[in-house]
This record gives sequence, structure tokens and C-alpha cells, in this order.
Amino acid sequence: MNYAGDLAPAAAWEHLVAGAVLVDVRTEGEWAHIGVPDTSTLDGEPVFIQWNLGSGTNNPQFLSDLQAAVPTDKPLVILCRSGARSIAAAEAATAAGYTAYNVLEGFEGVPDRYGDRVVNGWKNSDLPWR
Repeated sequence: MNYAGDLAPAAAWEHLVAGAVLVDVRTEGEWAHIGVPDTSTLDGEPVFIQWNLGSGTNNPQFLSDLQAAVPTDKPLVILCRSGARSIAAAEAATAAGYTAYNVLEGFEGVPDRYGDRVVNGWKNSDLPWR
């Protein structure tokens, strides 16, 4: 593992309460149509930086955007849809000097046997979102 570790959604929330910064690496379309985490009760808002640019290509500005938004001394909790893109983003952030965690299950969680994402993840763990 080339990052600080994996966190279940509830543990990710506890890291945010303790001062970590939430970085959502999903696409603009996912943020607009599926929803976003709501950290308004905490000290800061999530940082939204796409890991992929929709066509499957990595965002070449990811690290520069991250460095412009968050100092390297702040721990990161990185979130995507299901926990795959966030691993790659956590590895890149770690290589750039951050302490970065991946959120297991992501924002939506894994699909159930019908393909619906209602099993687990941030949204299905009753964590705040809008």
C-alpha cells in the first residue's frame, strides 16, 4: 500500500472531525447528478478535484490543483464513487508529500445484485450529503 490506509465511511468522518480535508475526486457530472458530501457542520468544505476527465484519462492538473487547495501538512481523506479512483489519487497525493487515506466503498458504495448502489458507501452510511 502506497498511501496511509483505507477508512470505512464512518472512520473517514472521524478523521474529518479531527481536521483532515475531504477531497472528492469524482467527475463534475457525478457531483451534479448524484450528490456531494456535506461537511458544513465541520470547519471546512470538501475540495472537489476530478481524478479523471470523463474520457478515462487522468487529470494532468490533479496534483497542482490539490497543492493549490490544501497544504501538504493537512491529512487528506480521498473519496470517489466506489473506492477505486480514490486509491490512485491517494497514491499520487502520498508521493507528493501528503498523508492520504482512501475511503472504502466510496460515495455510492458497491452495487447490489440488481446493480443499484444501495449497499454501503458514504450515502448509505447516513453520513451528510446533498
